[in-house]
Amino acid sequence: MKIKRQKQAKKTLSFYKYNFSFREPFQILLDGTFCQAALKNKIQIKEQMPKYLMGEVQLCTTNCVLKELESLGKELYGAKIILQRFQMRNCSHLKSPLPASQCLQSMLEGNNPHHYFIASQDQELTAAVKKIPGVPLLYIILNTIVLDKPSLCSVNHVQAAQAGQLVAPDQQQNILSLKEEKGIAGNVTEKRGRKRKRKAANPNPLSCLKKKKKPGVPTPKRAEGPVQG
Repeated sequence: MKIKRQKQAKKTLSFYKYNFSFREPFQILLDGTFCQAALKNKIQIKEQMPKYLMGEVQLCTTNCVLKELESLGKELYGAKIILQRFQMRNCSHLKSPLPASQCLQSMLEGNNPHHYFIASQDQELTAAVKKIPGVPLLYIILNTIVLDKPSLCSVNHVQAAQAGQLVAPDQQQNILSLKEEKGIAGNVTEKRGRKRKRKAANPNPLSCLKKKKKPGVPTPKRAEGPVQG
């Protein structure tokens, strides 16, 4: 069962790497619900997460998440201690903290430009995350960290890009980088930036020839002879 989960995680990671340019170290935004579930199930997040994702990770959270845990009291004190060990990502709500789910959604900025993973047990948050293309979702089930399969939104986004209906920003950058390596990016840009001047057409060589005079129709000669009266 463990090997099967690992294979599925590898397949899902490949999807995000290829289609949304995810790279190590993977940045994982965690909330209090995930840490509480890890504490309850005796999961060492810092040790198990890199093994499960088969790469280097950066575990992080926001000030809003910590503020929410503080307001919930002693029951979530353990989760708060865990989160305080992780890196802090700046959000724009320092003066007016938001609920953790809203804060983490705002960190995704609509298209997840910083390539965050979201680790949460909050159903409201996970439902919202699945509506944003290119956001890997982690949760805990049966004492195990699980990387969810790509959402329908992410799959549809990729299919649309492959069909030529849209090009994701990351894919567009990759295309430009490849063109620069081949030395054709500048030429393409120049061609798009300026209009091609129309060259003056050379005269038709046939029109330069002198017109030949058409041979006249010969006038019939009058027959010579005496005019009869």
